[in-house]
Amino acid sequence: MTKLLLSLHVLAAIIAVGPVTVAASMFPPAVRRAAPAGDDGPPATAVTTVALLHRICRVYARIGVAVPLLGLATALAMGVLGDGWLITSIALTAAAAGVLLAFVLPRQDDIIGQLHGHRPVDRQSTVQLAMFTGVFNLLWATVTVLMIVRPGSTTGA
Repeated sequence: MTKLLLSLHVLAAIIAVGPVTVAASMFPPAVRRAAPAGDDGPPATAVTTVALLHRICRVYARIGVAVPLLGLATALAMGVLGDGWLITSIALTAAAAGVLLAFVLPRQDDIIGQLHGHRPVDRQSTVQLAMFTGVFNLLWATVTVLMIVRPGSTTGA
């Protein structure tokens, strides 16, 4: 059962978190390319691309809820719920979710509204969004390393 849960947890992480990290990273540069250059507004295809990236972030963020749920089930089956590496991973996962929900997705919403309203997008807002996206990605990378290395674990390598 443990191997099945672990497999599902890893697959969920790859399938759900991977697209969010990629789409969120692509979002700020796509916005810069789509930003209105004149009175005509941005090209429709550029705005469509930005909207698609945002939709990917939102949909896969919801699917991503399965990752910590399967992770907790796996940890319970493995008997490692009290291990420091796991507690740290849970805290970092919560922090990553918080960054995504509080800083990345709302800023994407605001920028999409500006593009649809044919309003100029401040470069500073895309820079801030890129920074928050980088923090989100760094948190997930750290969780991934902890899941592999598992410092202090008797089941680790």
